[in-house]
Amino acid sequence: MAKEASDKITPDLFQSERRPGRPRSNPLSREEQMRLNKRRQLRRDKEKGLKRVELKIAASMYEELHERSEALGISRNALIERLLKQALADKR
Repeated sequence: MAKEASDKITPDLFQSERRPGRPRSNPLSREEQMRLNKRRQLRRDKEKGLKRVELKIAASMYEELHERSEALGISRNALIERLLKQALADKR
């Protein structure tokens, strides 16, 4: 019987595989957990009507955005969204 990595029913068959460190509370590997969490995050974002936008900016601009967002107590994402809304409203 081969071991299926996502098998949650028969982990007792493979308890002889001991690894040092903190005991696992989840039968999935860290990589599989991250993949599953990312899939769930994308599903939540889609349900909220959010779209992903990726851009590259200079490190100095990134630092300024980071500092301003901390000063305002909001996330960088919220700050960028606010700035984009203001810029679009000014163009009207």
